[in-house]
Order: sequence, then structure tokens, then C-alpha cells
Amino acid sequence: MEQLWGTVVATAIATRCGELTAAAVTRASEVLSPEVLEAAKAAAALMGMNNVYYRFHHLTKNDMYATLPARLRMSGLRGHAADAVDFELWCLAVSAVNACGKCVDSHEQVLRDKKVTEQLINAVVRVTSVIHAIGVVLDAERAVSTPAKI
Repeated sequence: MEQLWGTVVATAIATRCGELTAAAVTRASEVLSPEVLEAAKAAAALMGMNNVYYRFHHLTKNDMYATLPARLRMSGLRGHAADAVDFELWCLAVSAVNACGKCVDSHEQVLRDKKVTEQLINAVVRVTSVIHAIGVVLDAERAVSTPAKI
């Protein structure tokens, strides 16, 4: 249950859809401990930061950036109360939403090293895909129902 609801929360945050995020966090707070809920939020925040940074490395042709230290605050990767595999799954899910190939590869490899099956990883990505699609539709509905100010 923690894997599923942590995935829902982390992915909802990554969609940047406030309505979906509020609903996901509210429902997840009925299932997850406050500490695990905070870990799912931390995974979304950390990957949001890392995905931008490492996607930039992928997008630029200048290889020099990959040699420079990231100097990003990463204490949340170690100081959370979630199961290590669950946290990695949430990081992978957010990285998939944010289309960061370097982070997707890295977290998928960590999961495989921890003997997580491709079937479980695929299931998490399927849930991620559905949550992301819901966020897209909710944003579109809000845009259509709110008159544009041009």
C-alpha cells in the first residue's frame, strides 16, 4: 500500500496539478504514516531539482558541465522514513514524468541491483502514467472552464 500511495503522491506533485496533488495527499494521509507521506513529497522535490539539473546535462552538447560538481542539497535521499525500494520507485516515477533519461536510468539500475523485478517497475510506471494523464485532463478542464484573459 505504501508503494502505491507514495507513487500516487510523488507523481501527483510532479504533474504540477494543484487539484490532483491536494486530492492525492488528502487520500494518502489516510493510508500512509506522516513520515512516509513526507518521504513521498521529498522524493518529488528532490527529483524535481535533480531532473532539471541532469536533463540539462543531457540537452547540452558541452560535456564540461558533467565534470562540474552538482552541489545540490541531497540530504532527503538518506534522511527519510520510507522503505529504500519504495523511495527509489518514487524517484523513478517522478523522473519519468519529468523526462530525465539520466535519472530514469540511474534509479532503474539501483532498483534492479536491489532485485526489484521489471514487472514491479513497469507497474509503478503504469500508475505514474495514469496519474499524470489525470493531471493533464484536470488542468485542461480548468483552462476550458476559466475564461481566458488576453
